[in-house]
Amino acid sequence: MSAPTIDRQVFAELQDEAGADFVAELVASFLEDAPQMLATLRQALRDADSIGFRRTAHSLKSNALTFGAVELGVLARDLEVTGLVQLAAAAGPAVEALAQSYALAAAELSELRRA
Repeated sequence: MSAPTIDRQVFAELQDEAGADFVAELVASFLEDAPQMLATLRQALRDADSIGFRRTAHSLKSNALTFGAVELGVLARDLEVTGLVQLAAAAGPAVEALAQSYALAAAELSELRRA
């Protein structure tokens, strides 16, 4: 059995602390911003912009972990700490794995936001 895309306990604690309505707004903002972050990672990869790559990976990691999107957060953290130069040819596939993880997290967060 695989781990859930969203750690429900983390998500529930966030709702308890911040309020369900506010968390729904945060999720909506994340769902709007994250695709742009993925595009920024891809552009930084094309431009060999290691600073932009690392900053964007850091932001995506932080946002993902806030909602309990653990796998997404771990993948983003790996990109952040490894950096573009060290990733070299593996960066493209790593960003695409991150994008796939985001798609799963986005689907589950959308459902949780409506619940």
